[in-house]
Amino acid sequence: MRVQTSSRPPWFLLATAAVVLILGIVLIVFGVRLVALGGSLHYLVFGLGLIAVAALLCAQRLSAISLYAAMLVLTTVWALYEVGLDFWQLLPRLDVWFAIGIWLALPFIRRPLRSTSVPYPAASLAVGLVFPLVVALVSLPRESTTIEGHLARGLDAVLPTAALGPGGMPAGEWHSYGGTPFGQRYSPLDQINAQNVGKLQKAWEFHTGDLPGPQDPVEITNQVTPLKIGDTLYVCTPHSIVIAVDATTGKEQWRFDPKIQSANGTFKMWEHMTCRGVSYHNDADYAAAGAASPATATTTAAPTPAVTTDCPRRLFLPTADARLIALNADNGQICTSFGDKGTIQLLTDNLDGRMLPGGYYSTSPPAITRDLVIIGGHVSDNYSTHEASGVIRAFDVHDGHLVWNWDAGNPEETAPLPAGQHYTRNSPNVWSVMSVDEGLGLVYLPMGNQTPDTWGGNRTAGAEKYAAGVVALDIATGKVRWNYQFTHHDLWDKDTSAQPTLVDIKTPSGVQPALISTSKQGSIYVLNRLTGQPIIPIDEVPVAQGAVQGDHTSPTQARSQLNYDPPRLTEADMWGTTPFDQVMCRIRFKSMRYDGPYTPPGVTETLIHPGNAGVFDWGGISVDPVHQIAFTNPDSFAFVFRLVPAAEVARREASTNESSGVHPDTGAPYGVEISPLLSALGIPCQAPPWGWVSAVDLTTGKVIWKHKNGTTRDSAPFGIPLPLGVPGQGGTLITAGGVAFFGAAIDYYLRAYDVTDGRQLWSSRLPAGGQATPMSFKGKDGRQYIVIMAGGHGSLGTKMGDSVVAYALPAP
Repeated sequence: MRVQTSSRPPWFLLATAAVVLILGIVLIVFGVRLVALGGSLHYLVFGLGLIAVAALLCAQRLSAISLYAAMLVLTTVWALYEVGLDFWQLLPRLDVWFAIGIWLALPFIRRPLRSTSVPYPAASLAVGLVFPLVVALVSLPRESTTIEGHLARGLDAVLPTAALGPGGMPAGEWHSYGGTPFGQRYSPLDQINAQNVGKLQKAWEFHTGDLPGPQDPVEITNQVTPLKIGDTLYVCTPHSIVIAVDATTGKEQWRFDPKIQSANGTFKMWEHMTCRGVSYHNDADYAAAGAASPATATTTAAPTPAVTTDCPRRLFLPTADARLIALNADNGQICTSFGDKGTIQLLTDNLDGRMLPGGYYSTSPPAITRDLVIIGGHVSDNYSTHEASGVIRAFDVHDGHLVWNWDAGNPEETAPLPAGQHYTRNSPNVWSVMSVDEGLGLVYLPMGNQTPDTWGGNRTAGAEKYAAGVVALDIATGKVRWNYQFTHHDLWDKDTSAQPTLVDIKTPSGVQPALISTSKQGSIYVLNRLTGQPIIPIDEVPVAQGAVQGDHTSPTQARSQLNYDPPRLTEADMWGTTPFDQVMCRIRFKSMRYDGPYTPPGVTETLIHPGNAGVFDWGGISVDPVHQIAFTNPDSFAFVFRLVPAAEVARREASTNESSGVHPDTGAPYGVEISPLLSALGIPCQAPPWGWVSAVDLTTGKVIWKHKNGTTRDSAPFGIPLPLGVPGQGGTLITAGGVAFFGAAIDYYLRAYDVTDGRQLWSSRLPAGGQATPMSFKGKDGRQYIVIMAGGHGSLGTKMGDSVVAYALPAP
């Protein structure tokens, strides 16, 4: 029995008791609030326990140690009950309490404590510390969302004559945004494979010189996928500059600067600034295919004028000031035979919108056919009900005259709209990349929705039918051949944001021409691209109801049986770095309305999961059509929506960022606030992982494997590279060598994976954020190259830059 020589506690013991007391009081305050909302009792009970420990420390009682040890053990048991052996979920529940336990175990803290009945309870404290430590060590390699698997059939050719898109393109080229108009993001090159990819090294790095300026919006992005034609690589920059680069050496050949500007001679964008790519047309490719194509054989449009020869190989550049410019691919000179001396003004009077600078323009490269260049446009989200029409326009690829227009607000009338008439204001638009099957004579539109995104009380019949799905148009006439809607009466910004991927799929009923469309909600919709009928079943599932007055919700939503739908969130899924920000996240979660993925937005905070950034966004997926494998990069991140009454909107400044502030929705009864679900410390309230890479066997429609992807190196304090699995915005690349590439996670790496089992085979540090889609080609030195734009993304907060980086195996 130890005898205490002084009755007055030393200062350091009193300081420890004070800290424990304060933590206990804070936890009680939060705990009472959480219990009142119907949440867990744990924080309130633990806070009361901390106050008891503080009182015993002030009384210099050894029983403080025993009590705290018991609290540690019980808290660990509670944590295991809530989240099982998930290390990153256990950490915020136990980290602070474990650290305090270590402090209480220090000899100078123990020494002033006394007991008149029992010896120092060393065993109890040892158990209290060892138990959570053992649990943490056991849980460290475990992750509940991982799917371990292996492609059982191996890399055997399933369809050795699989359709890769239009014929005539050499295997080492990359002529369209997605490789070909089929949008597969697939390279048939196999020089790089799972055995040698680890030897990849940087071959060259090119700087575009285009960096963000003071007049640029927050959301300036470098999302370009270069084209490779002959020995030249073509890139465009956020300020719509086109640069031709020697594909093998990375040396600049020429550049074209359209000097974007508005009517007053300056150019300040409101919301976005990006260029995902340029498009390419070569008269010789079509001349070799014959005098007519299925797209033109049945046309009723005006005859195509004689082919001009000033630009037989031309690039089409959509600019941030809403122009479409034709350039000679050989020298960057303007093709004066196209439009008005090489230019078509897309922002015409018949769009009939009240637009801010940058409120309408095409962020994505247009679709190209034998005779047409087909283009849509980005329309500002959530700014007003008076925005420009989302009309799709098809211009003659040679002289630029308007051949047809398709407006979802007036879908039957596709003849060119005469001067003085107007397209339907605010009709659903296409801001992403279209796909083309000229053999079937169809162009496929990934449809956005009618703005405002989060209130639909005045939606048109065209919006209710055609928005947030895929529409197939006849190339020759612009007439609708079929459409399939993925989100009915969209109130969550679930526009179809990715280019549809066209691929022939082997099914139990034979090979079918398929269209694969990813979605923000997580479903991967697989349709017959000729008929629009589902190949993989799509179910209409009941969803939450209860829209604000004047609006309504669809009773069901379309859910594909092939999906990456994230599980429904619970209070236990709330995260943080400590128990304190975690309990605040729990309080916020319990304070919001959340009835599953289609919870209607309301005037109080509504949790939207997955959020408007989506499980899949504009990057889409990549598909190996020979081996019938799809490579995907799903994300899962919750957002918070709140509808703001118009009277309150009028008192506040409008946001220019999609992910923060109030969006006015002028003309609607509500604006909207949209923000990610973050803790008071600015970290996600939703537990990780938030990002994965995965593969699907297209012959079975089943997920083969799924692994979390990326670290917090470039988003956590001090660059701590925690392997949490982080979100990314950008696309993937798959190659015939059985290797897939992805570089768009919010840490700055390009990574390579074995498509059969998901093993990471290689990575390389990028000079800036890689929020783009990589591509591959064969250089004139015979080597296969992998190229990605590393230029960052303003809204994601990744490092901005201007680097195009190329990798290859060492030269022989």
